[in-house]
Amino acid sequence: MFNRFMLIVVFVPLAVILIALAVANREPVAFTLDPFNPGNPALTLTLPLFIFLFLALAIGMIVGSLATWVKQRRYRKLARQRGVEAENLRQVVSRAPAAPQGPALPKPTN
Repeated sequence: MFNRFMLIVVFVPLAVILIALAVANREPVAFTLDPFNPGNPALTLTLPLFIFLFLALAIGMIVGSLATWVKQRRYRKLARQRGVEAENLRQVVSRAPAAPQGPALPKPTN
């Protein structure tokens, strides 16, 4: 249910906006990596503007994902440690001898 909600409320409007941007920005623009000589053809890339917009969006998503992954490193390490600890405890419990079964306790009378 939540996935359908996210699809309808977030991704559909986002897709409509991105398609509108792509249609409105079809003109080629020059992107140069040489600030001192903007006319240098070796370091200039001419593509439609929407491609640069999509590339910027993709790079932002990748950088954000990597930053989140790095920030959550301590939690993944803690989860691994606790998983190893839980497995060790399971092994100890499975190797422990069964507790002797004594006689049933009588029910208390009031």
